[in-house]
Amino acid sequence: MIDFKNKGFFKLKQADDYAERVVDLLVDGEQIIASFKSMRDGVVFTNRRVISVNVQGITGSKKDFTSLPYKSIVAYSIETAGTLDLDAELELYFSAVGMVKFEFKGEVDMIAISRHISQAIL
Repeated sequence: MIDFKNKGFFKLKQADDYAERVVDLLVDGEQIIASFKSMRDGVVFTNRRVISVNVQGITGSKKDFTSLPYKSIVAYSIETAGTLDLDAELELYFSAVGMVKFEFKGEVDMIAISRHISQAIL
């Protein structure tokens, strides 16, 4: 599992094509909502969970996939981008894992992500 507390790779930018990396992991009825990537690593939001991808090794052929189901979220926090600070943040608090933080750069509709998470957990 990815060590979210000591990882600095989650400065993410929207990348719709990154979702292709997790297509084989999806279950019946699961749909991709949005996908983001940093240099090699990324995160994909589906209608049921967040899938974090940690690409490992020199060649990048080894990958660690961490599935974070929305049903395990006990609280969350969003920070939208501002005029001077263009980064946005999402903090998810999972019952078994603890806090998972994702940082986004560029234009990200954090309100839409928040709405989707709220719909899944409330």
